[in-house]
Amino acid sequence: MNYKIELTEEAIQPVLSIRTRTTVDNLSEEIGKAYGVILQYLKEIGEEPLGVAFAAYYNMDMQDLDVEMGFPVSKPLEGKGEIKASEIPGGKQVSCMYKGPYKEMEPTYNAMMQWMKDNGHTATGAAYEFYYNSPMDVPESELLTKIVFPLK
Repeated sequence: MNYKIELTEEAIQPVLSIRTRTTVDNLSEEIGKAYGVILQYLKEIGEEPLGVAFAAYYNMDMQDLDVEMGFPVSKPLEGKGEIKASEIPGGKQVSCMYKGPYKEMEPTYNAMMQWMKDNGHTATGAAYEFYYNSPMDVPESELLTKIVFPLK
């Protein structure tokens, strides 16, 4: 498969997010719940998401995923309860747009890791996925996900 892997420099992005630990089997339920809570809160305070929903993965332990789910916002906003003000770090990052089912993303991750190794880059350890559409709106084959690795 042909992967369009890009190296870019990005600014710090303020976000509102919820961070939790879950199993991969419960992930879609946790993500749906978190996005709903955050969108409701944004509506309450008269704000809108600045971009598409994201999830940040801080480990790859499928039985104990450390995941942060949220939305970019236009400026730092106060959190409430489990919703925290956070940020996506600025700096160099490697990204690739993936089209297809979430469960078939592994080859794209592997290609990106190989590209970083071949080009002398080291990831920070977090991986971000930005979701441009939803399985509730399009067939799995049409899902668009931007995978991003911030670099050291």
